[in-house]
Amino acid sequence: MRTTVALLCAGILMLPGGVFAAVGLSELPATSASGPLTLLYPTRAEARTVERSSFRLQVAVDAAPTAGNGKLIAISHGSPAPVWVYFDLARALVDAGYVVVMPEHAGDNPHDGSAIGLESWKRRPQEVSAALDRVAADARFARTLDFAHVGVYGMSAGGLTALSLAGGRWSPARLKAHCEHHLSDDFHACAGPAMSLDGGAFDGLKRWIVRNVLAWKLDDARAYGGRDRRVAAAVVGVPFAAHFDPQSLREIAVPVGIISAQRDRWLNPRYHSEQVLQACPRCVRLLDRPNGGHGALLSPMPQAAAAPGSLVADPPEFDRAREVPRINAAIVEFFKQNLPP
Repeated sequence: MRTTVALLCAGILMLPGGVFAAVGLSELPATSASGPLTLLYPTRAEARTVERSSFRLQVAVDAAPTAGNGKLIAISHGSPAPVWVYFDLARALVDAGYVVVMPEHAGDNPHDGSAIGLESWKRRPQEVSAALDRVAADARFARTLDFAHVGVYGMSAGGLTALSLAGGRWSPARLKAHCEHHLSDDFHACAGPAMSLDGGAFDGLKRWIVRNVLAWKLDDARAYGGRDRRVAAAVVGVPFAAHFDPQSLREIAVPVGIISAQRDRWLNPRYHSEQVLQACPRCVRLLDRPNGGHGALLSPMPQAAAAPGSLVADPPEFDRAREVPRINAAIVEFFKQNLPP
């Protein structure tokens, strides 16, 4: 009997997504071909508490990977978020057997904000593709993962990245046209987080400044994208997407799950996630959080981002303790259905 119990316990430890599996953490420095990468993966090693930025994580640093389900998910972070705000989602994916790679986007991260916006958007898909190449060359994962069918998740600017990798194309000129027509309704998408409309006497001046800056900055009708044929499924959360070419969205050939948040103060869902759903036949509404704000998909939530007045702070009605696990579970289930092992 003791032998049987021991064998059963050993089997549980080896199962992908087993409740006793730990999360392995490997951090790869930047190279000439790729920025820094964070890898999270199933391991049987013992997890310990480590600190990254202001976050306390339970991980096994540089532990040996154990067999999972053979699938890789790339996570593209928002702007200029640290990768750690997706740790709870990554842990849920690892518990289900996935390996997760999170590239740090150059010039659009907490250490360097020099390329936030157009410059970063143009090269983000290539940075994710380079991350996939680098994992494929890593001896720990080269033979165990299916690099022909990978998943990608992104939110906000990361959602733009995920849509681009799936086949969407956008142009600065389309964003200019959007902001000319919908500046008041989607002000922060056009002006950024530093300036707000408050109903005061200076709102007209603010709109005039933004329109004139964008008229100069967005004078570019070229299409930008970054389709990666290895991407076989994508989940896109509260994406920056008002400037995507609808025809390119109609041509997307892989399943895409869309998550929207109706209380989003940064990106009005009417012009972003809803427009993607209207144009893209392969896109489905994975979740719509009626009480969710722009930061509903961040977990753990940074303390500064949670402060009142922040564009990513939760609305008072949003039950984070209940909703975030549901969101993460839905994302995991989408990849289970669309990236079968």
